[in-house]
Amino acid sequence: MINSGDTAWVLAASALVLLMTPGLAFFYGGLVRKKNIVSTLMYSFVSMGLVGIVWVLWGYSLAFGPDIGGFVGNLEWFGLKDVSADVAGPYSDTIPHQAFMIFQAMFAIITPALVTGAFAERMKFGSLCVFIVLWVTIVYAPLAHWVWGGGWLGDVGALDFAGGTVVHISAGAGALVSALIIGRRMGFPEQPMGPANVPMVLLGAGLLWFGWFGFNAGSSLAANGVATNAFVVTNTAAAAAMISWLIMAWLFDKKPSAVGAASGAVAGLVAITPAAGFVGPMPALIIGLGAGVFCYGMVKLLRQFKVDDALAVFGVHGVGGIWGALATGLFVGIGYAALADGVSRGEQIVDQLIGIGSAFGWSFVVTGVIMLAIKYTIGLNADENSESIGLDISEHGEQAFEL
Repeated sequence: MINSGDTAWVLAASALVLLMTPGLAFFYGGLVRKKNIVSTLMYSFVSMGLVGIVWVLWGYSLAFGPDIGGFVGNLEWFGLKDVSADVAGPYSDTIPHQAFMIFQAMFAIITPALVTGAFAERMKFGSLCVFIVLWVTIVYAPLAHWVWGGGWLGDVGALDFAGGTVVHISAGAGALVSALIIGRRMGFPEQPMGPANVPMVLLGAGLLWFGWFGFNAGSSLAANGVATNAFVVTNTAAAAAMISWLIMAWLFDKKPSAVGAASGAVAGLVAITPAAGFVGPMPALIIGLGAGVFCYGMVKLLRQFKVDDALAVFGVHGVGGIWGALATGLFVGIGYAALADGVSRGEQIVDQLIGIGSAFGWSFVVTGVIMLAIKYTIGLNADENSESIGLDISEHGEQAFEL
């Protein structure tokens, strides 16, 4: 029977997750130079429109429709055919099928938006739109099916409560290969590259933190103790990662920056995502502390190698997702839930490593193919003049501030 409390919570959580994408737009928009604020905001905002349509037409059916060989769903639910607003579906007995569908739509919307931070300030808008449609169809939908839709990775036993593998590792791997293929921004790394608006960064991080309660606690698909635990550990990990990132920045940069605090909080939110339904508050504290240290270190390392992942997508989401997925195996059942019957901790860690490697490899390779296909057809990069004057004017004919 449909439960009104569960339905209300999942719909509210869906709205919270949708808010994360404008939050991401502010977070990313504040980090770039002022001549590219509008274009960077649009990278995230247009994902709400494009993926909102793709998900209804074919994305949901590919990700969660009846299984084809453990790899992808078929198109039986194309256009939401037989996806009821009144009757439960196969993924929950207590909420309507469409409630589950729209909750998952919000995950699909934000994931390609995360990837766009890697090539901020240099990708043509038309190419971006093609990339988002192809990426959510070819990369995201099959991976979501593998883990959550009855596919092979779920059968292996890899745990991913709310998207550490499906969302963050895939976004991080896609961002890394995208940054390598599109190349560096003009003047990188010698010239200053932002941030243009630190208050905007903090606003975006705050909206992400707020929305993440829907992201993680909503993944219980019910208003119950699992949602409560996920809510608590989400806040705990974010707080811990913020502090550990600030400590690292204080030690090595001599400045505990506001951007560092925001980045650390997001790293903690990323890392706790796969574990939120499986660990208690104390493991969440450890996961958050580790996320701040590991993600800070990777951001610094990539800069040393002059890899222009413009907004540290791999450093924060890729590394945070990898650490979180591994930590899920290390800490599952400590303080909350339990290991699956007959599964040892060592076996669970192996399952987590399989999930990490599969998600990273799939996204890295297929994203690379998509980027190369666009590069050698319609082109990826804005021309030098457009990049020089900024994509706000050259691509959109607008600017963020009239001063």
